[in-house]
Amino acid sequence: MTPRLNQITAALRERLGHRLGQGGRQLGGLARSLGSQAWGVRRTALWLAGLGAVAWGLTQAPPVHTVGRGEMAIRTNVLTGGTSAFTEGSVWLVPGVQQLRRYTLRDQVWRPADSAQADGPSPFQSIEGLSLGVNLSVRYALDPTHLASHASQLPDDLARDVVQPAVQGVVYKAFARYTVREIFSTKRAQIQSDIDAELKTRLASDGVLLRGVQIGKVDLPADYRRGMDRLLSEELEAEKMRYTLVLKEKQVEQTALEAEADKVRREKDAEAAAREQIIAAKAQEEAMKHVLPFKQKQIEQRQLEAEAEKVARIRGAEGSAQARRIESQGEADSRQKLADAEVYRLQKVGQVNAEQMAREGALITRHPLLIQKTMADKLSDKIQVIIAPPPANGDFIGAALIGGMQKTAANNAAAATDANTGEVQ
Repeated sequence: MTPRLNQITAALRERLGHRLGQGGRQLGGLARSLGSQAWGVRRTALWLAGLGAVAWGLTQAPPVHTVGRGEMAIRTNVLTGGTSAFTEGSVWLVPGVQQLRRYTLRDQVWRPADSAQADGPSPFQSIEGLSLGVNLSVRYALDPTHLASHASQLPDDLARDVVQPAVQGVVYKAFARYTVREIFSTKRAQIQSDIDAELKTRLASDGVLLRGVQIGKVDLPADYRRGMDRLLSEELEAEKMRYTLVLKEKQVEQTALEAEADKVRREKDAEAAAREQIIAAKAQEEAMKHVLPFKQKQIEQRQLEAEAEKVARIRGAEGSAQARRIESQGEADSRQKLADAEVYRLQKVGQVNAEQMAREGALITRHPLLIQKTMADKLSDKIQVIIAPPPANGDFIGAALIGGMQKTAANNAAAATDANTGEVQ
């Protein structure tokens, strides 16, 4: 029961308990009201159930599917059998009418693990009937151009149901045409090329592109490996002995050639030493021809240099003496000039003094008072008071000084006159 129905029932019971004593008409009206409410609840429940069924159906079979990168989806109509191919993106699907199947377009690798070992569950067989294991890698991918037409024929496990039978049908037959040695070493590239060509055609019919076949490690049978190891060791010993003999022969030839080369080298060294000595003697002789004149030239050069040095010294001494004479003559002339100049200066000074004294004497003779003025002017800044005894004859106090000065002036004038007379004579 729904919660709404429980509430209605509880309300009904409560209403019936309180109104139990009312009439039948009221009971009938209440019954009709209760019936209408119950029908509304059932209709709501039916709508909810339908919506839930639709949601569940959409969850189990969504109408929109997403195709990832590197994939291709094939949509098949169940009613008509038509197919449509879709790459990366979204695809609409009608539930119950259309089906969607995804296929990867990326390269895939299949390796037959049972055939990798010689003692494995499914080893390959050689033409001798020996079992051997081969590490085989088959790289393939679905052909997108033929995927829509082959989609209905492709099984769920493509590697197990398509690739594996095709590979086994081709590879077992290919290995059975060659010997173990050819499979292991000489014919490996040829076998790989044959398998690739035949397997590519077979897989193309099923809408599968063969990218390549790689043959890796070859696991040989134990007995064959031991025999091959012994044979290989014997071949190696024989090859080693052959190379040893060849090496010994080469060593003998090398020793002989080295001895011959040593002999030739010693002869060449002796010849070179003799030629070197001859060349050195010739060179020394030739050098002496040039050295002797050179020595003679050196001696002559030294003599000329000594003579030149002697002449240079004599010329230097003469020049020094001449310079000293010139210097002494110049010094004497200079002193004579200085003496003459001094005499001339003294003469001129004497003449000037005599003339000045004569003028002064004449001036003083005419004006005797100038002596007092002159003495006062000259002695005014040095003598403040002059004390002298008065003259006996009652003359001026400075008469004695004036008379002395006149006498001195007369003496100087006479001396100057005598000097001028002697110079003239």
